[in-house]
Amino acid sequence: MDQIYHPEPLAYSARYEVPEEGEMETRELLMETLRGISEVTFNDNGHATRSVHAKSHGLLVGELRVPKDLAAVYAQGIFAAPGTWPVVMRLSTVPGDLLDDGVSTPRGLAIKVIGVGGERLEGSEGDVTQDFVLVTGQNFGAKTAKQFLSSLKLLARTTDKAPGVKNALSAVLRGAERALEAAGGSSGTLKALGGYPATQILGETFYSQAPILYGPYMAKVCVAPVSPALLRLVNAPIKLSAEPDALRESVVAFFAAQSAEWELRVQLCTDLARMPIEDSSIAWPEELSPYVTVARLSAPRQIGWSVERSEAIDDEMAFDPWHGVAAHRPIGSIMRVRKLAYAMSARFRAEHNHEPIVEPRNLDAIPL
Repeated sequence: MDQIYHPEPLAYSARYEVPEEGEMETRELLMETLRGISEVTFNDNGHATRSVHAKSHGLLVGELRVPKDLAAVYAQGIFAAPGTWPVVMRLSTVPGDLLDDGVSTPRGLAIKVIGVGGERLEGSEGDVTQDFVLVTGQNFGAKTAKQFLSSLKLLARTTDKAPGVKNALSAVLRGAERALEAAGGSSGTLKALGGYPATQILGETFYSQAPILYGPYMAKVCVAPVSPALLRLVNAPIKLSAEPDALRESVVAFFAAQSAEWELRVQLCTDLARMPIEDSSIAWPEELSPYVTVARLSAPRQIGWSVERSEAIDDEMAFDPWHGVAAHRPIGSIMRVRKLAYAMSARFRAEHNHEPIVEPRNLDAIPL
């Protein structure tokens, strides 16, 4: 692997993390808001789903391969040594209610790497997994945890409200976003409210948005498509209004015929002023520190989604960046306030569906 020169990464220091005023209260209100979303959807469906990213569009198994020639600064944590590990991947969209795909919102990709070693984060002792939770867009939609709570409350008020109106509004918002992009702009707000472009989900690049530790350093993570079949889907249109599960059907059709590969890349922090830890609404400039490939993800031909896989992954697994090794601990206010919220959402599903949430040690429980 060719090595590219880049500035020396900064070593993490606890002084870089500065709790917000009222952060503990924000965390409690965030959990309360997310639980409210889960209760609404459970009362409607009789089945507990995630508070956000409830609808899955692809449920995949594959491998993560770490090469043997990483530069020393990138050979950290689970990437410290070459090897191959099984993974579970879950493609989703943001809302907590199960909407028709005609309501077009930002997309997510959650990855669970299985069989990794190393000192564990609190609450995941005894497990052998490392989770990465990624979404479309390089920067988080809120500057502070309080702003994040405000936007989540707005989302909660729209849960299970007038799905037909949401479909119509989404079409209008997509038109507005197209016009804005044609003029050289873009709006995260329009995308979040239902104006996300009607493009193939398998052509997306996904980002952590908020930072994590990367061994002694600090980093953001992204996963980008690299195999030719995926690259053909970048910005490729899809008719979301044709079928309520158009995204899912496109994933199933793709993996029925072919395999896919992505690169997992990290961006190391080299300048705290322009690459802040506590403000995830700022995308880190790539001219200061590029995203560098540290592993390759692959998924073979397979059933891209099934009811049986949904039971094993949607119902019985949780994806949480706090499930992992200490070398990749989440950092910054957004990550801190979400910690207990992830745990609450998993407990809610386990209690109401009477199904325990299990951290896998292999792929045996997943229908192949």
